[in-house]
Amino acid sequence: MGWGAGGIMAPRGWLRSTLRWSIGGNGPRAHRLSRPLWLLLALGVFGWARASDGAGGAVRAMDEEIVSEKQAEESHRQDSANLLIFILLLTLTILTIWLFKHRRARFLHETGLAMIYGLLVGLVLRYGIHVPSDINNVTLSCEVQSSPTTLLVNVSGKFYEYTLKGEISPHELNNIQDNDMLRKVTFDPEVFFNILLPPIIFYAGYSLKRRHFFRNLGSILAYAFLGTAISCFVIGSIMYGCVALMKVTGQLAGDFYFTDCLLFGAIVSATDPVTVLAIFHELQVDVELYALLFGESVLNDAVAIVLSSSIVAYQPAGDNSHTFDVTAMFKSIGIFLGIFSGSFAMGAATGVVTASYVTKFTKLREFQLLETGLFFLMSWSTFLLAEAWGFTGVVAVLFCGITQAHYTYNNLSTESQHRTKQLFELLNFLAENFIFSYMGLTLFTFQNHVFNPTFVVGAFIAIFLGRAANIYPLSLLLNLGRRSKIGSNFQHMMMFAGLRGAMAFALAIRDTATYARQMMFSTTLLIVFFTVWVFGGGTTAMLSCLHIRVGVDSDQEHLGIPENERRTTKAESAWLFRMWYNFDHNYLKPLLTHSGPPLTTTLPACCGPIARCLTSPQAYETKIVEDASSQLSQRTGIYSSGHLISI
Repeated sequence: MGWGAGGIMAPRGWLRSTLRWSIGGNGPRAHRLSRPLWLLLALGVFGWARASDGAGGAVRAMDEEIVSEKQAEESHRQDSANLLIFILLLTLTILTIWLFKHRRARFLHETGLAMIYGLLVGLVLRYGIHVPSDINNVTLSCEVQSSPTTLLVNVSGKFYEYTLKGEISPHELNNIQDNDMLRKVTFDPEVFFNILLPPIIFYAGYSLKRRHFFRNLGSILAYAFLGTAISCFVIGSIMYGCVALMKVTGQLAGDFYFTDCLLFGAIVSATDPVTVLAIFHELQVDVELYALLFGESVLNDAVAIVLSSSIVAYQPAGDNSHTFDVTAMFKSIGIFLGIFSGSFAMGAATGVVTASYVTKFTKLREFQLLETGLFFLMSWSTFLLAEAWGFTGVVAVLFCGITQAHYTYNNLSTESQHRTKQLFELLNFLAENFIFSYMGLTLFTFQNHVFNPTFVVGAFIAIFLGRAANIYPLSLLLNLGRRSKIGSNFQHMMMFAGLRGAMAFALAIRDTATYARQMMFSTTLLIVFFTVWVFGGGTTAMLSCLHIRVGVDSDQEHLGIPENERRTTKAESAWLFRMWYNFDHNYLKPLLTHSGPPLTTTLPACCGPIARCLTSPQAYETKIVEDASSQLSQRTGIYSSGHLISI
């Protein structure tokens, strides 16, 4: 037990000699006195040992706190560096966009640039940066039958909570630090759905040119609903043949069912021609073609996400959940209709509430900052409300944007009108470029890619055939009832403009847990890269090749036509909306906004008190101004006629 001169504890002989010296003898009395002394000495030594252990435990606890603080600080710095990477990517993209616009270069769109920069940064992160191993990281292995989301570990009586980060392949066990660094630059898929997608989808509805949209509404609905469903089943059937071929040749390393093929068809049927539409807007392409392509892409995203949810919800009765069952099929169709109609109703209702109770019947327009802030929060909450209720936020926020533009916009002050337009345009620009930058980054930072040449080649063939089955047969049928026919050059351009983008990527990355989903995600990335770079870059050349007119100003299209004739043309242009337009103009707009005729002139006389209560003073003022201007124009016309006769 003795440690020497420099030790903590003294030799045993010192204890005996001290004891004898203190007692002073060996008699019975001394023996009786020695017992309490022994007891006191033992208690003292025991207390000193406990104090030493307590001091050691306090030191260990302090060391653990210092280590945890250092780890938290290091994690914070790494997270800040990761976010800085994306900020620098967006900054570099914006500067390059300015250079391209300055040089009038159209061979590559801003989204393609963002993807290239993301690829370069991902390449550097994957192969150029290696994080040194940490001695505090200890890898222990244990056999469990499942992968729990949360794991409680008992370490010397203390319980620590660990969360599941993801699966690691056996050959990557020695690269834990590099994997952790790559995982930190890989965002949670919910970030895309809850933060990045809402402003993109809302802006699509809020900036919709309603005149051209409603004029071609029947065709747009046909392409968006029937066309997307046709494309989904064509792609799913072709991919099922590819999967069967992969099974025969031994290239399939996991389960891949027909429902997975249909899900892949729904994912890649979501078109996102943002590159083409940007060039269309810049070149002022024919407004009919722009309306058809933009309207289809807006509704197509909504249909694709609801269709994918319905396919995932397909559950036949029995043990085998991947067999065909008529009952389950009709149940999935019912789920599709229920989710879409519920999401539509929720989005429209939120827009109506914002228009009527928040902006019309309050004096919020006197405080423009509060008005803009409330408009922003009500619009964004529509997406989250629909998701929380089990509906689809994309559909809800899309129709909320359309409703807000149609009704609420008229109630906003002039300053808030400009603010909301610019705010959502900025958010749309940043979110879109962020997603495309992240796409390029993910090609190298995602750790569970599955690339199969047969599946990739089959997917490219399938998306072209699926797009062709969407555009050409439906255009043939639509031309039978359209006054202005969809020309073959328009059809070829719509076929060419079927790019895949942010929505396909977001749907694919939302679930990558299985082998089939990982292969679908990797293939979707390649499809997005190819369509954006090749088709987006070739848009200008294709417009010239197909002889599609450019330089058409949609705002000048109806210049010189009286307002009542323009209103009649718009009401008769889409037969589905003839009755709707009259109802909207005579009742809904006066009820929800300050524009339109007062309800006292459109409702029956028996509803006079209600009409006066629901009609705002601004509506009467607008009516007086319109009547005065019409009388003035009539007098001017009479004077001009009399002047011409006198001449």
